[in-house]
Amino acid sequence: MSRIGKMPIAIPEGVEVKLDDEYRVTVKGPKGTLTKEFHRDMIIKVEDGKILVQRPSDAKLHKSLHGLTRTLLNNMIIGVTNGFEKALEIQGVGFRAQKQGKKLVLTLGYSHPVEMVEPDGITVDVPAPNEIIVRGIDKQAVGEFAAKIRSKRKPEVYKGKGIRYKGEVVRLKVGKAGAKK
Repeated sequence: MSRIGKMPIAIPEGVEVKLDDEYRVTVKGPKGTLTKEFHRDMIIKVEDGKILVQRPSDAKLHKSLHGLTRTLLNNMIIGVTNGFEKALEIQGVGFRAQKQGKKLVLTLGYSHPVEMVEPDGITVDVPAPNEIIVRGIDKQAVGEFAAKIRSKRKPEVYKGKGIRYKGEVVRLKVGKAGAKK
């Protein structure tokens, strides 16, 4: 039995869970509504203020889907109650970010500023020119947009310049030592 999959998910106050066709789940909470379709083989039940996920057999596919389904459901409930956030930091001389309406404008050393429009359900805050905070209720969407921002200028391995996640450690390479002209 999957250790994660067999744990019940408690439904907090103010959160409404609705099952459609036994594989489509809609979670409604104070921050918004999320809907997700799960694999038809997984058995999802709502009983006594808890969500239970069961698998029909011990087949390899069902074992792998068991914990995944439970975790995705748990993330939906956390998303509509607390939300998710990813923090990024920009390092480098002249590198900065600023917010213009629904656009994030990044100055990253290119000949032009990089403009990114925040997708639906995602909000981007820029508390400082070298900090970006991505917030939303869908964990996957938040992580994906943060990764897109980071991909515009990944941390460079010799000087460490670029966009990185807050707390990410970039191991710097040693440059050419003893190079003679």
